[in-house]
Amino acid sequence: MKLRLASSVTSDSIVDGPGLRTVIWTQGCKHNCKGCHNKQTHDFCGGFEVEVESIIDTLKDLKLQKGITLSGGDPFEQPDALVKICKEARKIGLDIWAYSGYTIEQLTDVRNEKYFKWKNLLNEIDVLIDGKFVESKKSMLLKYRGSSNQRILDVKKSLQLKRAVLHVDYNEDMDIAK
Repeated sequence: MKLRLASSVTSDSIVDGPGLRTVIWTQGCKHNCKGCHNKQTHDFCGGFEVEVESIIDTLKDLKLQKGITLSGGDPFEQPDALVKICKEARKIGLDIWAYSGYTIEQLTDVRNEKYFKWKNLLNEIDVLIDGKFVESKKSMLLKYRGSSNQRILDVKKSLQLKRAVLHVDYNEDMDIAK
């Protein structure tokens, strides 16, 4: 199984979630958010393909990483490959964060044809930063997100309660950017 990446897997990030993180930059995004800082990741034919096993091998060799972060592009455009990677990441003790232009309400809508694939990926994620980037709501004061409409969600609690649940540890700046 292959995953289309926008760039090589990046280790030691300190801006894509707490602690040292390894970022998997997926290629392909439908949202086309005005002002997106990763426009090069939008083209579904851009980037390059990598075997999932190669990424898993990279993860197994990591030292001192707290977790992985799925970014892009939109990771939910390639859920099957990422589910496999996330399962292996969890086995080696890494937590999993993901960024998506989709809201959790869209990702959990049973009427969507991608519902089961998206739900499988959501089941592997601990924290989701959801929603499109909105340039008019951009703030440099925000931690781990680009615009104030984006939410940092506790995925396990959101799935359990069937509604968006803000993560208690990462939303202290919600009032700053309004």
